[in-house]
Amino acid sequence: MNSKTTKQILVTGATGYIASWVIKNLLELGHTVHATVRDLNKKASFIHLENIAAKTSGTLKLFQANLLDQGAFDTAMQGCDIVIHMASPFVVTNYKDAIKDIIEPAVIGTENVLNSVNKTESVKRVVVTSSIASTYGDAIDILQTKHNQFDESHWNTSSSETHQPYPYSKVMAERKAWDMQKAQQRWDLVCVNPALVMGPSLTASTQSGSVEVLQQFANGMTLAGVPPMWNGIVDVRDVAEAHVQAALNPKASGRYIISGGTLSLLEMGKILRSHFGNKFPFPRNTLPKFAFKAFGPLAGFPRKFVELNMGYPIYFNAEKSKTELGIEYRDIQQSVVEHFQQLLDDGVVKQYIP
Repeated sequence: MNSKTTKQILVTGATGYIASWVIKNLLELGHTVHATVRDLNKKASFIHLENIAAKTSGTLKLFQANLLDQGAFDTAMQGCDIVIHMASPFVVTNYKDAIKDIIEPAVIGTENVLNSVNKTESVKRVVVTSSIASTYGDAIDILQTKHNQFDESHWNTSSSETHQPYPYSKVMAERKAWDMQKAQQRWDLVCVNPALVMGPSLTASTQSGSVEVLQQFANGMTLAGVPPMWNGIVDVRDVAEAHVQAALNPKASGRYIISGGTLSLLEMGKILRSHFGNKFPFPRNTLPKFAFKAFGPLAGFPRKFVELNMGYPIYFNAEKSKTELGIEYRDIQQSVVEHFQQLLDDGVVKQYIP
């Protein structure tokens, strides 16, 4: 894309952890961003976006839109060349009904946004935020890969409404997007599939899966030890850059795994202890799998989950994002440290007092 050519770009779920960085990058490039939020009356949730816009050459236009309301994105989308759909429920625990609370909002929300795209002639590209959870369901799936790593050719086929409903919601939403894209010829689709996202947030009110992990490290829950589990990790700024490139690079196509590497939960604990010392009860050891089989259900780990996800290191091939999107990944160890420091600064995590 010619850097002097500015575009109108819709970003859904604008107040989100990753979306805020995406909007910042787009505004700094001089683009006009149509940003959707749930409630325009809750200015505290998006004041950081207005402050960012004031310092850039770009233009921010805010719109109210509910993910599950049909036609809610029609007005916000008018005149846009590109749609970046990032709004999605993030509920891994503490849900009552997996279908109603997790799966339907993800799938119906994607369908609603893309129905608006089908009605908006100006849109030529759609970028959907998916997840590496759309490429695999359980860690044991790594044993079925040829090169001991997941890549863009892999799909999650083992999650369901009752087993791993959050990953199931991600793969079903992405499949819905591809189905709708293939049913027409005007707009193309690029999916961004990030690993567990770490790194600094642009607002103290951000929620993400990584926050929950770090809170457990800080509150003593993992003092006795962590499960033998591994996560793909990626810095939020790299994920944002991937979205921008997916939106603006004419050659971007298909799916992109976005991952800066893999860390075990124990490795994450060691990284944090080496930086923050012994002020917090960071885990010092890994508990054996059989212990979680015996006591896991009491801690919210179903036996099936323990069997299929503990003890299997997982790895991701992010070469496509490097060669086609030009992503140069940050040091994920530094991302973990910066994220924890921000949680301290924002008061989300407090110094541990045993």
